[in-house]
Amino acid sequence: MRSNKMNKEEKIEGYELLNLQLKALLSEQNYTLSNLANASSLLWSFLPEQVYTGFYLYNGEKLILGPFQGSVSCVEIIMGKGVCGESAQNRQTIIVENVKKHKNYISCDGRAMSEIVVPMVKDGKLVGVLDLDSSEIGFYDEIDQKYLEEFANILCEMTDFKFFEVG
Repeated sequence: MRSNKMNKEEKIEGYELLNLQLKALLSEQNYTLSNLANASSLLWSFLPEQVYTGFYLYNGEKLILGPFQGSVSCVEIIMGKGVCGESAQNRQTIIVENVKKHKNYISCDGRAMSEIVVPMVKDGKLVGVLDLDSSEIGFYDEIDQKYLEEFANILCEMTDFKFFEVG
C-alpha cells in the first residue's frame, strides 16, 4: 500500500513491486475483462487515496467505461473531451494537479481532486486509457507517470484485447 507521504525511493520500490505483481497476475492467461478487472483492483489496493481507478476502452469512435474500482462513473467519453478524451486523442499521458482548475475536466465524482490518464496502445492501435483520480490535490508526479505507463504497457503486452462475440 502506498501513500503520498512516501519518499521517492519507497515510491519507486512500491511501483516496481506492483509491476512485478501485475506480470505474475497476468502470466497464466490473457483474457481482456479479467485482466483489466484484476489490474484495476491491484492499483486500487496500491493507491489508497484513489476515488477511481480503472479503464475506458476505445470502440473505434469513443471511450466506453471498462472495469474499475470506485464510485459510479461516466459511461461514454467523446474523443478529445475531458482528460481521458484528450489523452486518448493525443496518445499522451496527462497529469492534472487540480481538476477544479482544468478547463476540459469532466466531473464524475466530486471527491476527485487530481487525475492521471495514461493512453493504452497495442500494436500501434489505441485500445483505451488507464484513468486514476485521487482525493488529494497534486497527488501524481513524474514517478507515477513513468510506472503507470509501464503498468499500461505490461497490460497491453499480456492481454489480447479481444471481446466476446455474441451469436
